[in-house]
Amino acid sequence: MRVVVTGGAGFIGANLCRRLALESAIVEVVAFDDLSTGSRKNLEGVDPKIKLVVATLLDRDDVDATVDGADAIVHLAARPSVPRSLADPVATHRVNVDGTVNVLEAARGLSRSPRFVFASSSSVYGANPTMPKTEDLVAQPRSPYAASKLSGESYALAYQESFGLPVLAFRFFNVFGPLQTPGHAYAAVVPAFIHAALLDEPLPVHGDGLQIRDFTFVDTVTDVITRAVLDGVTSPTPVNLAFGTRSTLLDVIAIIEQLLGKSVERNHLPVRAGDVRESQASNARLRQLFPDVSPVGLAEGLKATVAWMQSVVV
Repeated sequence: MRVVVTGGAGFIGANLCRRLALESAIVEVVAFDDLSTGSRKNLEGVDPKIKLVVATLLDRDDVDATVDGADAIVHLAARPSVPRSLADPVATHRVNVDGTVNVLEAARGLSRSPRFVFASSSSVYGANPTMPKTEDLVAQPRSPYAASKLSGESYALAYQESFGLPVLAFRFFNVFGPLQTPGHAYAAVVPAFIHAALLDEPLPVHGDGLQIRDFTFVDTVTDVITRAVLDGVTSPTPVNLAFGTRSTLLDVIAIIEQLLGKSVERNHLPVRAGDVRESQASNARLRQLFPDVSPVGLAEGLKATVAWMQSVVV
């Protein structure tokens, strides 16, 4: 199999490329990335099966050339972050919606339809208060980022219905782990916390820290996606990729303190626009499709993430 991973030099993408390269059935993994948030370093010194193509989703010629001959496409590339989408909604739309349609059109143009895995987001549930989040809930996006992800998954599933493209659209819930970039304005909460703790700086906590999240370790995510690619799993509806756990931000801080053997200072900041108070997945649909998957727990995942970040933070 030849597998193309858009966003393949990013956090989830690079971890996925490494995981896919371990499979004997896969002969080539192509990481397609414009390096706006991804990094060449994430793929340095890894399996020679992995090849990096530096290009943008908005260039159809580059997308078509890269996708040509693919047996599977995992579309992870996106302009991430709710705050970033609030700062520039149009840029988020262009990458996350127009870019997604470009990849879908490239896939549709192939003589043999490739398997297509799309990375959506739990943010599409937005203001819907029902817990846990089941995939048939009405989506109520609260940010341009969330709206762009809902649009992207809708396009992917529409291409499955209209053109027979075999699609599986996953809704990710707070994925964390090694290679997730800290130290910038749009950093996700786990790397932001660990990075600050290692530098003995106050941890930036937006709100009271009692927000509930369903954290998912990146190795679990890449394992599920790899199985989906190899087995050709599809679904006519989106699928949550999370396991119904409930952890507060303060729970995460407590585990980090335990791992580092020290107390950390908190800097409580205003709640961010577009954030939701509580997020938890129903995993019933995921379990139906992948009954044997065994998720990595929060404490174990944080331990691996802390160890990785200790190796890169001076």
